[in-house]
Amino acid sequence: MSRSPDRRWYWLSTWVVACATISEAVPAYEGIGRAATAAEIAAWDIDVRPDFVGLPAGSGSVADGETLWIERCSSCHGDFGDANHVFPPLIGNTTTQDIETGRVAALKEGGTARTTIMKMPTVSTLWDFIHRAMPWDKPKSLTSDEVYAVLSYLLNLAEIVPADFVLSEKNIAWVQSRMPNRDGMTRDHGLWDIDGVPDTHNTACMKRCDADVAVSSSLPEFAKTAHGELLKQNREYGAIRGTRTLPEPKDATIEASKVPTAPLTANGCLGCHGIEGKIIGPGFRQIAEKYRDQADAAGYLKGRIRSGGAGRWGEVAMPPQSTLSDTDLDLIARWLTDGAPR
Repeated sequence: MSRSPDRRWYWLSTWVVACATISEAVPAYEGIGRAATAAEIAAWDIDVRPDFVGLPAGSGSVADGETLWIERCSSCHGDFGDANHVFPPLIGNTTTQDIETGRVAALKEGGTARTTIMKMPTVSTLWDFIHRAMPWDKPKSLTSDEVYAVLSYLLNLAEIVPADFVLSEKNIAWVQSRMPNRDGMTRDHGLWDIDGVPDTHNTACMKRCDADVAVSSSLPEFAKTAHGELLKQNREYGAIRGTRTLPEPKDATIEASKVPTAPLTANGCLGCHGIEGKIIGPGFRQIAEKYRDQADAAGYLKGRIRSGGAGRWGEVAMPPQSTLSDTDLDLIARWLTDGAPR
């Protein structure tokens, strides 16, 4: 092909003209997509801002919220919102003094478990999160009145509102004025004021970095075995785990590496199932024992895991695991048919 500059400019100019002609003849994205309807936009536009813009009208009492809580929420959070068997506790470690000052004093102290109500500065965030993400197995299934009721119950557990309180869009601003950590949010950092200055007030230190770490609390030796093996009494995932209080069994010959930890963790399985004991759903050892002698147990288990459902182990439904890869599904099913070895 000729390398003449004149020839190159000729072909370039021809290509530009052709593209311009095509773009004029065929409108961009013709026949692809459509404008969203007002109803479709409204279905997605459900966020509630800290100034309560977007908050729908409705109301719910503490009493109604308690009933809903026991039915829909307690399996993960406990009857009083302070359980730690599935998720970190929601309620606890706030005082009436915190409600008066607007700052939770325990956040400044070491060794204190952080609960949701300790850290949350805005009640709107609680309403918004419950509305869009709860219950865990059926998000967005609560009506606005039910969200108000559940939140009323939580606020009463934290002693922010009285037992006969009815929360609504009309009095939620008053509730905001009683949130224990309402003044705990700061805008004095780079997320709000981007001016090229780092959002930390510390200085780099590369000398004498061997500062002692003070342990603020520990379990006395004489008390460790008072309630058996604590390692088996806490969930087997997340930031809060139990500590071993009894010696490692001498006959524990099965290697921990046999547990398919990566697939179980990546797919959220350990949020509802312990290795040995029940959390929300049965423990994996219990599942393995139940289907040990069933023909084609691996195929059956893969179908149950993939489709989800309820009724085999209780009323709490397991959501379908549609995003679980075939490789992980095979690995988990084979591990269960092998007896869920540890």
